[in-house]
Amino acid sequence: MVTELVKCKPSDVEQLRDISIETFVDTFKDQNTEENLNEYLERAYTIEQLTSEINQVGTDFYFLKDSDLVVGYLKLNIDDAQSEKDNPLALEVERIYVLPQHTRKGYGRELLEFAHARAKELNRTGIWLGVWEHNYNALAFYKKMGFQRVGEHTFVMGDDAQVDYIMLKEL
Repeated sequence: MVTELVKCKPSDVEQLRDISIETFVDTFKDQNTEENLNEYLERAYTIEQLTSEINQVGTDFYFLKDSDLVVGYLKLNIDDAQSEKDNPLALEVERIYVLPQHTRKGYGRELLEFAHARAKELNRTGIWLGVWEHNYNALAFYKKMGFQRVGEHTFVMGDDAQVDYIMLKEL
């Protein structure tokens, strides 16, 4: 495994959109209606929306490449870019996705380890993320990686208000 993390640039937005849609659909299609899923995708993963996010101060996207092939990506937020303001000195992992054909190969761990190192570089007190209460595999993974549930928030998928657990790993 010869991997590298590469910071996304605005010129990467189409590839970011494609991998975002593929990984999100793969992860959540079986638990959501097609209408709700499509409504979310049309709102969250447009070229305009992703370009705005790439250019937002305090937000960074990274592609994880293995031998020049993108296998996943990571979105990190600090300061005012965080989606919740409860942990202003922490780093938020807002998105962490690995393409379905590359899961269970250690890439998720590698992405989280990078987030951990980045948080330390930025003198953050912890790393936090939101994970859907019914995403049992992800919940088990984050717990194994040292995260603990510290709260919850609402994530809206079309007309369905879902519960995301807020998980924190203190540094």
